[in-house]
Amino acid sequence: MDIIQRFTLTGSVAVITGGGRGIGRAIALAYAQAGADVVLAARTLSDVEAVADAVRDLGRRALAVQCDVNDAEQRAALITRAREHMGRITHLVNNAGGAGPNDPLTLTVERFEEIMRFNVSSAYHLTQLCVPHMRDAGGGNIINITSGAARYAQTQFSAYGTAKAALSHMTRLLAQDFAPQVRVNAIAPGPILTDALNRVLPVPMRESMIKATPLHSLGEPDDIAAAALYLASPASRWVTGKILEVDGGAESSVWPG
Repeated sequence: MDIIQRFTLTGSVAVITGGGRGIGRAIALAYAQAGADVVLAARTLSDVEAVADAVRDLGRRALAVQCDVNDAEQRAALITRAREHMGRITHLVNNAGGAGPNDPLTLTVERFEEIMRFNVSSAYHLTQLCVPHMRDAGGGNIINITSGAARYAQTQFSAYGTAKAALSHMTRLLAQDFAPQVRVNAIAPGPILTDALNRVLPVPMRESMIKATPLHSLGEPDDIAAAALYLASPASRWVTGKILEVDGGAESSVWPG
């Protein structure tokens, strides 16, 4: 096979959570450019509808679904609609997730468990729902968006870092469960300059983070999309259970503390 052809997704169908903005949007457009049809899920329907329109402009099919991944019934409905509309599911990108810094003495146990459900349990359930469809399609691929916070030892991130560490190790374990038909990998981004982060990040803080990063820049959503395209494509056919760190070379947190 020509090496460029190993990076195509022609004939595939991807479900992407958190697909309305930032990293999710960038992955959706990259997959569409590579030949995939895309199902986009997010809490704000107008966001995913806009991305779906952009996917269609690229000549691919798209379905926008309003879905809060914290809700099990909505997760199940998402996968049912994706299968019915597209006819098959071959890729899942568990991108929805997140949490802010926390004080470990004041964050309630209930909020800690909510963060775990948002970042880990939702991805676990969506994986359960998608794998049978992937097996029916002859194989598939799952990508979990974790974080550099999963491996950095830093203050104020005991909840988010723990959740992302759990997601990273769950990736490794599920890869063993579902091989060889379904590959499971993860991407661990460093700081990504999304529109939302750009609006709230003061210039001095941004410059400090850039200076602390070996490649002297913050990441962009397309940097993660490129990694996600590799992990979804036949180019990575011999890769499963791995965490791809896309962080500018940082071996510790560059977040000012």
